[in-house]
Amino acid sequence: MATSLPTRVAAAHTARTRGLSRAFGERRILDGLDLDIERGEFVALLGRSGSGKSTLLRALAGLDRDTTGELTVEGTVGVAFQEPRLLPWKRVIDNIALGLTGPDPRAKAVGALEEVGLSALATAWPLTLSGGEAQRASLARALVREPGLLLLDEPFSALDALTRITMHRLVLDLWKRHSEHTSVLLVTHDVDEALILADRVLVLGQGRIAYESRVETGRPRQIADLIHLRAELLEQLGVEEGNR
Repeated sequence: MATSLPTRVAAAHTARTRGLSRAFGERRILDGLDLDIERGEFVALLGRSGSGKSTLLRALAGLDRDTTGELTVEGTVGVAFQEPRLLPWKRVIDNIALGLTGPDPRAKAVGALEEVGLSALATAWPLTLSGGEAQRASLARALVREPGLLLLDEPFSALDALTRITMHRLVLDLWKRHSEHTSVLLVTHDVDEALILADRVLVLGQGRIAYESRVETGRPRQIADLIHLRAELLEQLGVEEGNR
């Protein structure tokens, strides 16, 4: 899905927060969070369950207006969730074209489906798609509006291992193709996934960015080449040595 936010940031950044806070009753989930996402950057966000990862993503997407502090995003935001959230009563191409404006929205939808390798299933019903195919359609729907910020909320967690590898390659390919104007924020529980995909990895804790590190290794990557950073991230997440 995609939403448009009215606020703007400097050209060097796609998104910025300063002192961003969000509370649910007495519980403060985000607590003065500062974050910058550079234009064209691929960022992964890790954190324990309940740490506020999805809360931050929803705020950046414009789906949660009950935050305080400063939040600015450049351009349109595209979102792909863990569940593809395709409308079952509309064919795949109509899901992608939903809400598009302009002279020929279906042509734009066809182009997006071509990008994710799903052209042959344009007229299929969503319930006939495999998990990987449904997530491809979800990515096409997020990308068709050429977002400045693409938010991925654990979109691969329900997929089998081989499909996840395929989707990782697809996302990297799409990001490289669009990185001139699109930044990516991936929310994930998977440290290895974050290291394989991202330029920078953040750990959310106590409502703020508790740790961050750039991943300097070129792509394609092997986890064996990132073992020390992996160990540091697991430590930040409170995973004991025997459970790694």
